[in-house]
Amino acid sequence: MKCPWKALITAPLLIFLLLHSWASAAYNDQHSTSYSNGHTCVGCVLVVSVIKQLAQVHNSTVQASMERLCSYLPEKLFLKTTCYIMVHRFGSDIIKLLEAGMNADVACHTLEFCKQKTGQPRCHLYPLPKKAWKFTLEKARQIVKKSSTVQYPGSGSDICSLPVLAKICQKIKLSISNSVPFKDMDSDKYSVFPTLRGYHWRGRDCNDHDKTTYPGRRPDSWDVHRDSNCNGIWGVDPKDGIPYEKKFCEGSQPRGIILLGDSAGAHFHIPPEWLMPSQMSLNSFLNLPMAITNELDWPQLSGVTGFLDSTSRIEEKSIYLRLRRRNHCNHRDYQNISRNGASSKNLERFIESLSRNQLLDHPAIVIYAMIGNDVCNGKTDPVPEMTTPEKLYSNVMQTLKYLNSHLPNGSHVILYGLPDGTFLWDNLHNRYHPLGQLNKDVTYAQLYSFLNCLQVSPCSGWMTSNKTLRTLTSERAEQLSNTLKKIATSEKFTNFNLFHMDFAFQEIIEEWQKRGGQPWQLIEPVDGFHPNEVSSLLLAENFWKKVKLQWPQVLGKENPFNAQIEQVFGDQGGH
Repeated sequence: MKCPWKALITAPLLIFLLLHSWASAAYNDQHSTSYSNGHTCVGCVLVVSVIKQLAQVHNSTVQASMERLCSYLPEKLFLKTTCYIMVHRFGSDIIKLLEAGMNADVACHTLEFCKQKTGQPRCHLYPLPKKAWKFTLEKARQIVKKSSTVQYPGSGSDICSLPVLAKICQKIKLSISNSVPFKDMDSDKYSVFPTLRGYHWRGRDCNDHDKTTYPGRRPDSWDVHRDSNCNGIWGVDPKDGIPYEKKFCEGSQPRGIILLGDSAGAHFHIPPEWLMPSQMSLNSFLNLPMAITNELDWPQLSGVTGFLDSTSRIEEKSIYLRLRRRNHCNHRDYQNISRNGASSKNLERFIESLSRNQLLDHPAIVIYAMIGNDVCNGKTDPVPEMTTPEKLYSNVMQTLKYLNSHLPNGSHVILYGLPDGTFLWDNLHNRYHPLGQLNKDVTYAQLYSFLNCLQVSPCSGWMTSNKTLRTLTSERAEQLSNTLKKIATSEKFTNFNLFHMDFAFQEIIEEWQKRGGQPWQLIEPVDGFHPNEVSSLLLAENFWKKVKLQWPQVLGKENPFNAQIEQVFGDQGGH
């Protein structure tokens, strides 16, 4: 399976490179699929669908629809410019095909963004044409036969060959592959820049020219002269000469929060309005550049490390914000070491991006939450690719040994179990996807089938009409959860205590229903797979209550000086 940066830079239409990414960015440890250009095909079908619907919504021509779409895109990252370049290159043929009544599936096969090789199934999002597929496709090819377009990019396209995008692509590639901030002047793994693995992912550096200054470290000489741990507390109280860090934080048991997670922990999210022309406006894509440079993840809003107020209008806070409220000395001490596609099998590739010094730093609470990719993949037969309990045991033990050699003494590690993903099909399959809400023509069942056919589904084991396969996937998930529980109850480590927590999604559903919500509202509407922001925050609340009840020592003390810290330092410098 392609890595996320490749998904971001090889889309034939940069206009919506994110749309082709969501099928691939959710997991990146798969081998290449047998179906040619699966992700490119998804991206094309979605883009052409949006163009067609824009024309419908505004009662305009296809040409005007494409120009409207480009006008919505921001100039940043050359998105608007590149959109117009792509319209100039492919627009005339898209116009011809749509005006001839062809749907997005036919158009994308005609333009060779989708390719069906001999012996492969015919993959389609929309119902097949009333006339024979081969006849319709041949007719479409005749329509564009005399096209001015010399050739179509197919699988060999690389949007990064455009001069204006070469540097941007390289930045994205480096930051994602290394999982450390691209902009990090002192190489301490912390940054003053938000995206490209900057402070959206880990606490903001308060001095990017001094590698001994970073969030989470023990104060240097009680921070008399500088804020060495970036928690906003430093200097000396003129009334008694006692350093503020010593007065307010000594003995308060400061600790940071670190997440080892996958796309769910990174909060993978595509706003549904990006696929709903009836809701599109000039404001719809303002956050598109940020999303692209964050790999379509929103860690600043995640349930574990999020530091911004929720956009979902619920009062629950992330685990980090709860820790910060409990002890203001914990300010900025968070790390989201998550990657799209992470699993127990590939964590070793990026765990070294974790920043913790055993001698210089405060203890940490580490949440290990690989909740899907050990059972999820895009294969037609996903079972052979699933992690076995024996292999999971080996992988997790390797991770725990690494943590034991890097975490300060007094840390805590919590192993999160896997969910039962049968919830997805049961609650979504007959509902309309955002792309299908205008014309009532695309359900989640159709989307799942399309992705499975292309072998680019984030989880073909759960996102399927095959009940037997859904059951097998859930059974393996339960086996892996039991393995994690076994490790937590039988293994001991010198530098941290080890715990296990079930993924209590059923409890989240029940809580949401008490508030008048529906279960399907807890899943990301575009991908139909990931927990959304509401889910993440309700899971954070559930986590906090259980830890506070069962293992209160994990959270540390409630700092009695919080009010005084606020009085002296205000919001401690923001995030």
